[in-house]
Amino acid sequence: MPTIAIISQKGGAGKTTLAIHLASAGQEAGQVSLIIDTDPQATAGQWATWRQDAPPEVIDSPPPRLAAKVQQAMGQGAQLVVIDTPPHADSAARAAVEVADLVLIPCRPSAFDLSAIQTTAKLVQLLRKPAFVVFTAGAPNAPRIYAEAGELVDSYGTPPCPVILPDRAIYRHAAAEGRTVMEAEPAGKAADEIRQLYTWASRQLGLPKPRFRKVPA
Repeated sequence: MPTIAIISQKGGAGKTTLAIHLASAGQEAGQVSLIIDTDPQATAGQWATWRQDAPPEVIDSPPPRLAAKVQQAMGQGAQLVVIDTPPHADSAARAAVEVADLVLIPCRPSAFDLSAIQTTAKLVQLLRKPAFVVFTAGAPNAPRIYAEAGELVDSYGTPPCPVILPDRAIYRHAAAEGRTVMEAEPAGKAADEIRQLYTWASRQLGLPKPRFRKVPA
């Protein structure tokens, strides 16, 4: 059962957005997906309430119980686990990285955000887990900015993911309705980017190429 940890020591990087959409893409590809929310603010849990507990399921867990929760999920038939973590919480980030097969670090392509992920980069290197930076919430058409940001994070030892999730209003509209961008705009650019990201993550995990089911508009 592959486990993906979403971590970043900086707030506002888009961890929850990334977590719920990766898990939902897995669900759309036919995997029984589970989100484990370790953030005391329980943003992913709130989103699950808004969507009236439609899959993917969201459960919470304190960091010390995380490994046990992942094992329990495996025993109950989960096929993909995505862990959402709070900012500024070394214990939660470390616990998530320890149980993860793949670590994704969402980051805005701005100077402050890029500087802040150095702490996160050191953590994943210490624990020797495969980790990539996913650029989020930047301008949709700014190839030079993403290229320069990619070179910088690569110098930290955390290579950039080739799939970028730029800022798109549909993320905010969908979240407020307890939906994903794939449900709100199935043929939209954001939905396509999320599916590309999940397909890329599947390759990193050695999984077969996903086949996405059609999501009703």
